[in-house]
Amino acid sequence: MRKRLALVLAGAGLFAVSLATGADATPQGPAPVADSTREGTVPAADLLAKVSSCNQISNGKYRTDEETSANIAVCGANGAVFWKADMDIDCDGQPTAHCNSDTDPWFQDDTAFHQSDGKPLISDQLPYVVVPSPSSIWDYRTAGIKGGGVVAVIYNGKVEYAVVGDTGPTKIIGEASYATAAALGIDPDPETGGTDSGVTYILFKNSSVTPIESHSQAVSVGDQLARQFLQNN
Repeated sequence: MRKRLALVLAGAGLFAVSLATGADATPQGPAPVADSTREGTVPAADLLAKVSSCNQISNGKYRTDEETSANIAVCGANGAVFWKADMDIDCDGQPTAHCNSDTDPWFQDDTAFHQSDGKPLISDQLPYVVVPSPSSIWDYRTAGIKGGGVVAVIYNGKVEYAVVGDTGPTKIIGEASYATAAALGIDPDPETGGTDSGVTYILFKNSSVTPIESHSQAVSVGDQLARQFLQNN
């Protein structure tokens, strides 16, 4: 899978309601591989049942890679937006043994959104999702989506909660961090890993994790939002 170049978007100021307060320690070490079919209490099948049809809110569709046709729409639902696409691996952010200019030909040492200490995110530690940079196709900010917003990522019967952590090309969709892929059992290699299809991304509107680097907060808030999503759709 060819990773796409992530674009850094600065100053995307949008106010949203924070659904989680308090901070815990920055996760240490690589993200653990999921040892169950889901994080939290909501099964993948229940979430997928609510996104079986698409109310398209994007003004057009996205490609999954530069060479593919544009066939991925952003869909709207009560309390969330979602899309179904592939997963390319974003290894950008602070350099680590897994993510650096030697392991990733497209490596950038920054992410659009930063940790509470001001440093870029750490791709092989933090599950995060990449959203397309604003364009005439779609502007994530107008949908109540922001850096640190909560995302339920579903693949092969597993649910992984992540945050919005980076922005990418304006015409391409379907990318997440090394840690997201590893937790879902997807090859996280930034050059050859990823998967061509079968990934569902549900982004919860007006949500945020504080601090953005706390995966435990993402799981706690995400589980709450997922249960609300089932009730409201």
